Amino acid sequence: QFTFVESGGGLVQPGGSLRLSCAASGFTLQYYAIAWFRQAPGKEREVVSCISTRDGSTYSADSVKGRFTISRDNAKNTVYLQMNNLKPDDTGVYYCARQPGLCHDWDGFGSWGQGTHVTVSS
Repeated sequence: QFTFVESGGGLVQPGGSLRLSCAASGFTLQYYAIAWFRQAPGKEREVVSCISTRDGSTYSADSVKGRFTISRDNAKNTVYLQMNNLKPDDTGVYYCARQPGLCHDWDGFGSWGQGTHVTVSS
């Protein structure tokens, strides 16, 4: 069975940092594109960042460019999202998901984890 376990969320003040982890089990990350999505209260889920090992490419949404960095540790089968200079608009539940290949076609991502909550508030 393929699963993700997300962790690292919490309450942080604006301008603060968090590092989210997405640990995969049941499959090997290196054959997939892994993306972080988030869903804010009352809003649709949106893609935040993605990493692919097929071509080493990464993607970041315009709203997080320069603040969030995605990385992966194949030995630990884990993907990370380093989030700096957090803003209240970053509040939401953060999920990771996978699809074979590259970072595109966001509707094709699946195998969702349970998510981790991020709250940015003073």
